[in-house]
Amino acid sequence: MNLSHRPRRLRSSPALRNMVRETTLHASDFILPLFVSEKISARVPVPSMPGVFQLTEQELVAEATDAHRAGVHAVLLFGIPSEKDERASQAYADSGVVQRAVRALKKSVPGLIVVTDVCLCEFMSHGHCGVAHFHGDEVHVENDASVELLAKAAVSHAAAGADIVAPSDMMDGRIGAIRSALDAAESTPQAGDRRSYQMDSANALEALREVELDIEEGADIVMVKPGLAYLDILWRVKDRFGLPTAAYNVSGEYAMIKAAAANGWLDERATVLEAMTAFKRAGADLIITYWAKQIVGWL
Repeated sequence: MNLSHRPRRLRSSPALRNMVRETTLHASDFILPLFVSEKISARVPVPSMPGVFQLTEQELVAEATDAHRAGVHAVLLFGIPSEKDERASQAYADSGVVQRAVRALKKSVPGLIVVTDVCLCEFMSHGHCGVAHFHGDEVHVENDASVELLAKAAVSHAAAGADIVAPSDMMDGRIGAIRSALDAAESTPQAGDRRSYQMDSANALEALREVELDIEEGADIVMVKPGLAYLDILWRVKDRFGLPTAAYNVSGEYAMIKAAAANGWLDERATVLEAMTAFKRAGADLIITYWAKQIVGWL
């Protein structure tokens, strides 16, 4: 055949494929989510997520230390308090579970980047992401009152030593309020649902408007969550705004692959690396994944 171009020539050996590969994964791309709980005395497995645990503060430090030695550069910290109330007071308490955990991590693993989830749902007695009022099965979440509490939580995380605070609540104006508060300072609901404040997954243009507002209010990094089902949004966000962009490989995505691998339906390592490459190819600079520790060993 008289062909001017034969793309297969550059695929003929591993060395050639590596030389022309457009997208590569690096250990510094990954952030490991960790869960610290005041309600337990020893690690408790998360039933739907093999290999993932709720940890005590001491176990958290040990897990983070081990991950850092393995090559993980950053963790994303979620806290589970022993007490909850309608003002999420433990979310911004100086002695709260997250604040104590951050101080312990920065003391024991000073080279580790500590990111904290800033949301109120885990600290609210009703499980919503803000101050809520109930009318039968209907729930009204107060935006501005919730933003005030989110800003207090973010400031308390930063004061404890967090390197990055990552709000995940979707209240209007919370990025600007948190940014102003920081500058000045130098899961499941019991009733109703979160559709009145979380985004409609069908709306791509609305997602871009939300990102634009966050950037205007002072966001340094933006995140797309969940990840795999929203690669189109990830691509559009990175392409339009060019800001450092994170993707969250959420628990449901993790559980699906784990379940399929346990049944012998797919190769876990190959599937995970392909998924991570897809995130990065779509525009992710940072990937939050429960496989972070394993991945840095695979690379």
